[in-house]
Amino acid sequence: MGLSCGLVGLPRSGKTTIFNAITAAQAAAFGTELNRAIVSVPDPRVEKLVGLYQPPKVVPATLELVDIPGLEPGSTAADGRGIRLLGHVKQVDALVYVIRCFQDILEPIDPARDVETIDLELIVADIQTLTNKIDRLARRAQIGDKLALAEVAACTKVRTALEAAVPARRQDLTREEEESLRECNLLSQKPVLFVANVDSMAQAQGAAAKELRALAEAENAPLVVMAGRDEAEVAELLPEDRPAFLAELGLAESSVERLIRAAYRLLRLTSFFTAGEKEVHVWTCRQGETAPVAAGKIHSDMEKGFIRMEVIRYDDLVTHQSEAAVAKAGKQRVEGRTYEIQDGDIVVVRFTGR
Repeated sequence: MGLSCGLVGLPRSGKTTIFNAITAAQAAAFGTELNRAIVSVPDPRVEKLVGLYQPPKVVPATLELVDIPGLEPGSTAADGRGIRLLGHVKQVDALVYVIRCFQDILEPIDPARDVETIDLELIVADIQTLTNKIDRLARRAQIGDKLALAEVAACTKVRTALEAAVPARRQDLTREEEESLRECNLLSQKPVLFVANVDSMAQAQGAAAKELRALAEAENAPLVVMAGRDEAEVAELLPEDRPAFLAELGLAESSVERLIRAAYRLLRLTSFFTAGEKEVHVWTCRQGETAPVAAGKIHSDMEKGFIRMEVIRYDDLVTHQSEAAVAKAGKQRVEGRTYEIQDGDIVVVRFTGR
């Protein structure tokens, strides 16, 4: 499962500059169509595993980033352009709100206004989605179909709150309501990560960034501060030259590392590995998922026919330098169906073929 995020923001927020900082894609600002890129998730453990196994193939985890043109206030009303643009981020795992925290000659800085404007555009699109579903279920509900009645009730409740400008992600939905809404893939229900786009990292503690941080904390959402223009320039450098320039900006990590770490925390994602002489592969699952579910990320047959999982901790492998030495030290474990995958697990799945 690769991670996917959609960048949304107002015009002149520096959204595409942030996209370039993360992907090094050099996409043109003020474009009229979407930008899309896939980048590898940086993980220093992969290099160590490659050194131990020397495989010909390495498959890292990936981040897909979708950047749509800026949302003009009111652009989603009456099937406007915003509806079409937002359609491109309906399937992403999380939305990244890029908020301008730098001076602009046309408009004063106002993070709260910008966040509210984005929320409202998503809400208008979601109201249309819910209305379409309610209309579609009306006939079944009229004849007493219990499932249709429950779904109409959930959709109507959520739509009413949306009409009061409350995004679905802030509506404290029950599990049953979430299930009723699942096929709708509501935009305002998606987890949100905030990016404060500043002129320089010296503004990381400025008034605008602090205001956005407070808004993020109120939603229990992560915030990443980026000097988009500077970091986009760094992304164009050779990999070996980037650390020195990042240090000049006062940064220990690249923008992609900071954003991915925040996104993993937001979505409660964790990484595990399969490793051997043929391949080192990074897999992603959600925290708390059990061994059979994680095995299904590798192949659906492994989940269906799951027998057991042999597990080595990354740290133990690095310490002992081989699987045989780990086993001799008594550090290799055999886990069953209830085992919850831990970050850094190196696994072998035993399963029956069907």
